[in-house]
Amino acid sequence: MDVFTVLQGVNTSTQGSVFVMAMFRSLVSAAHLRHHPQQQQQTGAAAAGESLESQFSCPICLEVYHKPVSIASCAHTFCGECLQPCLQVPSPLCPLCRMPFDPKEVDKSSSVEKQLSNYKAPCRGCNKKVSLVKMRSHVSSCTKVQEQMANCPKFVPVVPTTQPIPSNIPNRSTFLCPFCGARNLDQQELLKHCMENHRNDPNRVVCPVCSSMPWGDPSYKSSNFLQHLLHRHKFSYDTFVDYSIDEEASLQAALALSCKIKC
Repeated sequence: MDVFTVLQGVNTSTQGSVFVMAMFRSLVSAAHLRHHPQQQQQTGAAAAGESLESQFSCPICLEVYHKPVSIASCAHTFCGECLQPCLQVPSPLCPLCRMPFDPKEVDKSSSVEKQLSNYKAPCRGCNKKVSLVKMRSHVSSCTKVQEQMANCPKFVPVVPTTQPIPSNIPNRSTFLCPFCGARNLDQQELLKHCMENHRNDPNRVVCPVCSSMPWGDPSYKSSNFLQHLLHRHKFSYDTFVDYSIDEEASLQAALALSCKIKC
């Protein structure tokens, strides 16, 4: 699995927030222990609460389930809203195990909802024990969590270069529809266009986003282009990718950054 697939196991409505929230939790945990060493003895209990919360967290948005639904064929559970994008294509795949499933066999998970009501876990901000079903609303109003978020390191914008920009850089901002040739579509517009106009088109086509990348294969045709768009291109590559290095170097850079953040 390449680094770009790893970065995209995430729904469209929470694409930015999932990556940021994962880093936020690591940063807050490390910063909290550094500034409050006297509380390190309590980490065992906190870890147990965190473990309980993680057991009932959606693998897409990484938050406690909200209106959970389960896929009958593989029994994986997600927030109802998080799973919606997967239900908009003709042949949906489970976001977790990639098994095909019938959209008609996705049902409300009453057993998980009952467990959310029965179990409590400590808030990651104020440490107050909160019912899992109320955890989302509590976290959004917890002053301690808001303070932690405010104290998180800010992302420093890239300094503009003074070097001349080469003229032979491929266009990686707008794309042609591979079905009808519609022009000047960014990634979101391409997805919307294909959903509205080519939802049932059976043709195998080359992904214009992938083919514009240094590692892309311009001859590879996707058998399910809409599914590919939904799961492979949920964020702009420009946000995470240094086009001057190859995929292996990108993976190593991502791993190094992850270790740096956790330390």
